[in-house]
Amino acid sequence: MTEQGVVAVIPAKDEAQRLGATLSALARVPQVSAVIVVDDGSRDRTAVIAEQTGVLVCRHTRNQGKAAAMQTGAQAAGERHPGAALLFVDADLADSAAGLGVLCDPVLAGEADMTIAVLPPQDRAGGGFGFVVRPARDGIRELTGWEAAQPLSGMRCLTRDAFDAAMPLARGWGVEVGLTIDVLRSGGRVLEVPCALRHRVTGRGWRAQVHRARQYRDVRRALGARRRLGS
Repeated sequence: MTEQGVVAVIPAKDEAQRLGATLSALARVPQVSAVIVVDDGSRDRTAVIAEQTGVLVCRHTRNQGKAAAMQTGAQAAGERHPGAALLFVDADLADSAAGLGVLCDPVLAGEADMTIAVLPPQDRAGGGFGFVVRPARDGIRELTGWEAAQPLSGMRCLTRDAFDAAMPLARGWGVEVGLTIDVLRSGGRVLEVPCALRHRVTGRGWRAQVHRARQYRDVRRALGARRRLGS
């Protein structure tokens, strides 16, 4: 049993509208002992809102992408809370972030090296018809033999050792797929856990399609790099 609890790391870009509620909800999760917000080049009041709650804020002067923000947060966590488990949290979960404790428990109890949140159907339609999910799931299965229900889920808790074994992280939006493969390949135990989380749905407008195209690109890059390592 890990006594330190977990350090929550929140990569955030232009999340001023929902970040405050997410932080308030996290404060009600007893397993979370510290929170770090990484402001990834926001143009709104994301960093100001985080600082007002008293959490540690790390700032990127320009947007560097989700993987870089996760790495910055993990580095800060390692400096201040050596050995503590990490809980990666999307900034837009708002009040539903209070349900993240179930994701921490198996890691803290030594029953898993990494847990991944499985979200319920969201309140508003707007998915991408599996455009990115299918190749992500197929690639993880091909390279590890493990079947992921939600391979792109960003909410995950993992031990410090599991995180360090997965370095360097896959770039950009390929980070979750790369992290899953790398933890499994290093012998880690990965468990998907149902969590009653609600986040902002991407939608199906042109901006959403551009986002999915970038996601698809980064996932393919992460899979390609890991295929080469395994050959």
